[in-house]
Amino acid sequence: MASRNELANAIRALTMDAVQIPNSGHPGAPMGMADIAEVLYNDFMKHNPGNPKWADRDRFVMSNGHASMMPYSVLHLTGYDLSIDDLKKFRQLHSKTPGHPEYGYTPGIETTTGPLGQGVTNAVGMALAEKVMAAQFNKDGHTIVDHNTYVFLGDGCLMEGISHEACSLAGSFGLGKLICFYDDNNISIDGNVDGWFADDTPKRFEAYGWHVVADVDGHDADAVKRATEEAIAATDKPSLICCKTVIGKGAPNKGGGHHVHGEALGEEEIAATRENLGWNYEPFVIPDDIYAGWDAKAAGATAESAWDEKFAAYAAAYPAEAAEFTRRMAGELPADFSANADKFIAEVNAKEESPATRVASKGALDGYAPLLPEFLGGSADLTPSNNTFNAKSVRINDNNGSADMDFSGNYISYGVREFGMSAIMNGVTLHGGLMPYGATFLMFSEYARNALRMSALMKIRSIFVYTHDSIGLGEDGPTHQAIEQIPTLRMIPNMSVWRPCDTVETAVSWKAAIESKDAPSTLIFSRQNLAFQKRDDATIANIAKGGYILKDTDGTPDVIVIATGSEVDLAMKAADASGKNVRVVSMPCVEIFEAQDDAYKESVLPKAVTARVAVEAAIMDGWWKYVGTDGAVIGMTSFGESAPAPQLFEHFGFTIDNVVKTIDSVA
Repeated sequence: MASRNELANAIRALTMDAVQIPNSGHPGAPMGMADIAEVLYNDFMKHNPGNPKWADRDRFVMSNGHASMMPYSVLHLTGYDLSIDDLKKFRQLHSKTPGHPEYGYTPGIETTTGPLGQGVTNAVGMALAEKVMAAQFNKDGHTIVDHNTYVFLGDGCLMEGISHEACSLAGSFGLGKLICFYDDNNISIDGNVDGWFADDTPKRFEAYGWHVVADVDGHDADAVKRATEEAIAATDKPSLICCKTVIGKGAPNKGGGHHVHGEALGEEEIAATRENLGWNYEPFVIPDDIYAGWDAKAAGATAESAWDEKFAAYAAAYPAEAAEFTRRMAGELPADFSANADKFIAEVNAKEESPATRVASKGALDGYAPLLPEFLGGSADLTPSNNTFNAKSVRINDNNGSADMDFSGNYISYGVREFGMSAIMNGVTLHGGLMPYGATFLMFSEYARNALRMSALMKIRSIFVYTHDSIGLGEDGPTHQAIEQIPTLRMIPNMSVWRPCDTVETAVSWKAAIESKDAPSTLIFSRQNLAFQKRDDATIANIAKGGYILKDTDGTPDVIVIATGSEVDLAMKAADASGKNVRVVSMPCVEIFEAQDDAYKESVLPKAVTARVAVEAAIMDGWWKYVGTDGAVIGMTSFGESAPAPQLFEHFGFTIDNVVKTIDSVA
């Protein structure tokens, strides 16, 4: 029977061999954390290699994602569908072992990590989701949601500002099933971190309200096991286990130094490491007794089978709840959602109301929330302004000064933590069973940008709500007026960016975001009131195509005016005032319009009509592909100013007269 040390050395050997093939990667952290991983997976992790999506599995997140060969090695050794050949293709095109862990590529990888700090923040979202789902579904005598979220993280994760946002909130929530192992090896790329990271990390986390186990020898399996048992027992607080380790443990010449962080060891050092570890096997050769020591397939199947029996008993006692749990964990919408949503959109259209779209968004939430018990809303301390608290919202953390939490609720006050909120939402989405949406002002999407990018990269349905767009924000001035944010959000691949012009487009944009299975959405809403636009049923149906003809003329138009959001009504009025035959195209979502077939796009924007004008109160560069060299764009070329919104629209040329003048110039 293989010893613990031999089992851990299998991680070290696979890591240094895999990194050596492309001569690229990060062997230091996997070799340094190998002993911790061995204890965690062989003594504590509840998982099933035969079913990586088992609902009640423990979640594991490698927050310091550059150490990807650690989870790849463990997933291979424990029996997941990840072969030795897959490890040999480390960092190669279309392999199952990319340079950083990527969700959807490798069975058993729970989230894409690498941008430091986001992994642990995703994990906060996973632990939060576990606690919410447990409160919503568990019954006396029937516990079907009961799992831990484990995280490996390093100095870099703790230096990143997002870790402060997320870990502070995790302490406030008392997420007792979140357990983090801090790889305290004192090394980052630049060298010894003492010169730039002198925090007292245990005291910092104690101040957050965490349970802290300090000064654990990360190479002493018994010490790691005791610390983990202590952390699991601290059910009212998240836990940080501070493990002192040697980066590149086992490498006799490079271990302990910063070069082993991100450089292959080299053939000579690998040979020396094999001798130092007593690992007398060829590259990628794992003895049978070591495979046997790691193999988790039988234990995993047994654990899942036991849960299946518990769930069957739950389903017998609570059939409706069991069916709802199954639906939500599968990520499926209620069967009647689309039909009911269309009825709601028709009702909105019949009312012909003209509020700000942030208010229209509240109306949409009021309409959709009764249909979607999986909604988990929130705002980064702007709930009254974002209008995200709907008729079915129940606060998890109340706003009356009480420390009591109601995790059966569905609304979170995240505090002023835009980045943390967004990455937590991603973790909630990845956990399953809940559909998060979170809001702030559009300008502050800048703070959250990397989490938005990660949601798009992972192809997950997170819904980001941004209000107070453009110079329409008014007196708060250029610091808060979002000018470049809309076009740069559109530059993120696989991100649907909706900027609706009225109540109906707002309701359609929410429906589209809810129904999006493999892409996140950003919903951008106005502070100021926007006019209602009249449409027939066919026109309403075309809104979901991202761009559509809102106003048309008989025959071929002389000019096409394309607009979004608050500028659509301006385009409509200018079309009426112009002496030309003007088609007005509302394009609330460029990305969805681009996904339509060529025939539809040609029907909306015929190539023969080259006289085109685009109108949007944002940086104009992205519109040239639609108007061409013969067209014109009315947009922003500078930051805004501090003044009432009507004055600003006039000052920057968003007037009927200027649009008409521009139409005349191109037609």
